[in-house]
Amino acid sequence: MTRRRWIADEWDQTSAVLRNAQAAHLARVLRAQVGQEFDIVAGTEVRRGVIDNIREDAVELSLHETLDATTCLPLVLALSIIRYERMEWAIEKLTELGVARIVPLIAQRTEKHLAQAAQKRTERWRKIAHESAQQSRRSDVPEITDPIPVSNYLSAGPDALHLLLSEHERARSLRGCLENSDGPEIYSATAPRTICAAIGPEGGWTDGEVVSFAKYGWQSVSLGSRILRAETAAIAVASVLSSWLGP
Repeated sequence: MTRRRWIADEWDQTSAVLRNAQAAHLARVLRAQVGQEFDIVAGTEVRRGVIDNIREDAVELSLHETLDATTCLPLVLALSIIRYERMEWAIEKLTELGVARIVPLIAQRTEKHLAQAAQKRTERWRKIAHESAQQSRRSDVPEITDPIPVSNYLSAGPDALHLLLSEHERARSLRGCLENSDGPEIYSATAPRTICAAIGPEGGWTDGEVVSFAKYGWQSVSLGSRILRAETAAIAVASVLSSWLGP
């Protein structure tokens, strides 16, 4: 039987602690017992954990052998802020798909009230990513950055492959761009290069934004002839990259 996985709030080389909501769920909902085993993410490692003590606000575990850990996709997904329920759904699914980092973008066509409230939503987005990482048995939690304007993100990493998803692009597909780039082996977890993909808001990118991205070396790519919602495009990008990079 597959053990449930938890992300430690505190840890050292021999022990870990789960606190607050995680501890309450273990104690009240799962009725965990001393001696029960779980997989524990402790920093960059996954360890077998055995419960030593249970309180309502803390569960203490001893850590044992290191287990195999999955690697995240070397993908930074810059997603323009969309309506809250759709943004939350996208963050949950992108976490499940293994994205390394999610950057909430404030684009020119981002609705003003969404942009203004985005800072207050960031901690909730991080909580969703944390819970989704546990559910999907990830070995890490994707970074959710603070929301930033597009103009502050254009030069995102010189060693990255920069892809701008654009509904106006007709000549270059995402898959074609990947196949014509460096092979997938240079995007391994140990390689310095990553892939940055940017997805626009409802209404798409403005002409000025497309020009600005191009000046910084971003390549416009298409997901096909259909017009996709932003959250659908985000999932499609992560899925295509996951398939291209292989197991």
